[in-house]
Amino acid sequence: MKTIFPFLKPYRAQFALVMLIVLADVGGSLLVPTITANMINLAVGGESLEKIIQQGIWMLGISVVSGGLTLLGGWMCAKLSANIGRDLRTAVYDKSLQFSSADFETFGTASMITRTLNDINVIQQSLVNFIQMVLPVPVMCVMGILFSFRINREMGFLLLAATVLVLLAAMLIIRKAALIFEKLQGFLDRMNVVLRENLTGVRVIRAFNKERHETKRMKKTFEDYADSAISANRLFAGLDCMAAVSINICIVAILYLGGNRVGSGAMEIGDITAVTEYAIWVLFYVMMAQMVILLVPRAMTCLRRISDVLTHTPEITDGTEAAQETSGEDVIRFDHVSFCFDDADENTLSDISFSCKRGQTTAVIGGTGSGKSTIAKLILRYHDATDGKITLHGQDIRQIPQRSLRSHISYVPQKAWLFSGTIAQNLRYGKRDASEEEIRSALRTAQADFVFALPGGTGAPVAQGGTNFSGGQRQRISIARALVKKADLFVFDDSFSALDFKTDAALRRALEEETRESAVLIIAQRISTILHADQILVLDDGKIAGMGTHEELMKTCRVYQDIANSQMKGGGQNG
Repeated sequence: MKTIFPFLKPYRAQFALVMLIVLADVGGSLLVPTITANMINLAVGGESLEKIIQQGIWMLGISVVSGGLTLLGGWMCAKLSANIGRDLRTAVYDKSLQFSSADFETFGTASMITRTLNDINVIQQSLVNFIQMVLPVPVMCVMGILFSFRINREMGFLLLAATVLVLLAAMLIIRKAALIFEKLQGFLDRMNVVLRENLTGVRVIRAFNKERHETKRMKKTFEDYADSAISANRLFAGLDCMAAVSINICIVAILYLGGNRVGSGAMEIGDITAVTEYAIWVLFYVMMAQMVILLVPRAMTCLRRISDVLTHTPEITDGTEAAQETSGEDVIRFDHVSFCFDDADENTLSDISFSCKRGQTTAVIGGTGSGKSTIAKLILRYHDATDGKITLHGQDIRQIPQRSLRSHISYVPQKAWLFSGTIAQNLRYGKRDASEEEIRSALRTAQADFVFALPGGTGAPVAQGGTNFSGGQRQRISIARALVKKADLFVFDDSFSALDFKTDAALRRALEEETRESAVLIIAQRISTILHADQILVLDDGKIAGMGTHEELMKTCRVYQDIANSQMKGGGQNG
């Protein structure tokens, strides 16, 4: 509950007003049976029609006010719930922005989606139902039983006994429900994982003729969820039947005992109607509260899962010092840097030292798994170095706020990702206020002139992930997005792999002019991409196997020679 209280605090005045409205509605609901009983007793006693009509007018007025309060309370409660749901989602999203890759792996993408959407929906619904159906129950029970005692002592004890029995039975069912709903949320997570894998991996599934295997896997996952959901619904059905039977038995008992009391002159006939309605109202609210309380274990499970995200300590802690602007040559420097993943036995990178200088291009090359892309992730602080330090303008990047650090860096990831919208909107991710001329200039530098021939030009639509463009087109648009942002360091993480050699060469020539005031780091697989780099770093199994220009490495570095020879034999150098 500590998780939800901070989100309720800004709305405490609204919450208090909702509670007053709900309680006033309860009071109005209990006054109606009293007035009904008075009207019957007046009629049976032969009182004038004028008195009966007066009571009827009072009952009509109270009913109208009570109905209006019900509508107002429902609207305000829904608004309160929507505001809290919005704040919860914003908090989870803001927290996720602090997560590193390892933090995301702790929860899983599918689980994060479930927590943000489904879990918070459950919390919202439970909050509305709890305020409207559970919080008024103590007042309804106390007032209803007291009114019954006021009419007749035996009637009061009868209603009290019926209420206690129903509550005890509900407590037993609720204890069992907690375990079921815990499993239900786990199965929902699993369903999301399987669905996501099947939708994103549909081509692989078809290519390997694994449709039947995946159908069985999905069927098993759905059946587990269905079995758990059916168990939960059985509890609801059982509780519903028990409550209905309890209400009917209570009414029969009231009519039987009340009839005897009326016959003996201890009660008036209208009082039987009042006690019957009190019993219906009290047991109805208790029954509805039980239905809501059955959902409380599920809401508590969801709340715990949200709390796990909000209280998770990110692997990367933000620095507090402002990034320093210097005119020195070194933009980024690696000083004896090593890195090891938490669950790995060996270092991914070991004792890496080099610098990226302003006006120069540094390239990183090596075999698959040699740690090339990890260098880019360390610069951006997607991970922190295990040993050694990385500096920006001579300042340890761990001391700099991540937002400030990344404002100095423009990054093109290994997998070119575009967002749904337009090409211009995607490019303005690099610079929000970029002019049309800046966008067109970046596209020309990135060799993305094909954009100008599209219907709408830079306003042409982009599907989610950029699926309406080829791999090479996505890469060039991603490069243009990076170029729109004027940065101290440009990082290209294997960003030219989908380009033909002619486009690759033209792009590199254009980049030299565009990035002459910045440092450039190119991570590449192809030697042709980095032939003219000022400095080439050769990685082998996470260690530096050589450093220098292409000509120097061809003479001194065996690993580089092997890479070059394999690509030349395979036609990699000449296309």
